[in-house]
Amino acid sequence: MKTLIEALLKQALDALPEDLVPRAAREVSIEAENTRDALHGDFASNLAMRLGKTTRQNPRKLAEALAGALPASPALAKVEIAGAGFINFFLRDDAYHQEIGKVLREGPGYGRSNAGAGRRMQVEFVSANPTGPLHVAHGRHAAFGASLSNLLEAVGYNVQREYYVNDAGRQMDILAVSAWLRYLEVCGERFTFPANAYVGEYLVAVGEQLFAAVGTALKHSAVEVFKGLPPDEPQGGDKDE
Repeated sequence: MKTLIEALLKQALDALPEDLVPRAAREVSIEAENTRDALHGDFASNLAMRLGKTTRQNPRKLAEALAGALPASPALAKVEIAGAGFINFFLRDDAYHQEIGKVLREGPGYGRSNAGAGRRMQVEFVSANPTGPLHVAHGRHAAFGASLSNLLEAVGYNVQREYYVNDAGRQMDILAVSAWLRYLEVCGERFTFPANAYVGEYLVAVGEQLFAAVGTALKHSAVEVFKGLPPDEPQGGDKDE
């Protein structure tokens, strides 16, 4: 429906006399947006107000001219001018019903196009930080990224999805050591927690859960653990998010 209304506005603009809207002033994007209030119709356009700035014409006068030049459409119930020059479009009750028929006819091909023309597109999403607790936004970003990739593919782009699992490397090594040190604290070992370790409170719970699962099977003395290691940094170091 939005595309239909924008096409009708384009035809109306092309039909206006040049003394009202010169050809040079018609190179403007034509957009229709969903209204926030149903009393203002289903869609609205501020095209007349944007044309008013370039033509130095009264926007409301331009809106009335555009509305008068709109081609007839079975989807439209009425068109109204509001405020300084908004054009409000009211759809007929069966306008969307007709689109449902198109959905049923086209099936899985509905809405697909070749607008992307095979151009390559890379979408990177999620990459959740593995050193901190997962939260609902990580799941949201996964769904959003996957859906965006599917939409781009549906309109003809060659999409490469990048999803970083983040389950290896230096960060994970530090995380494993940090969790183990919290476990040793639960076992009764006392030591200064390294500044370069991850100090998040959630790891205290991880240490407690590990102790509950294996008891003291993984226990080593603090002296043994830190033997031969260089002095710890006084400040800074790695921080978890």
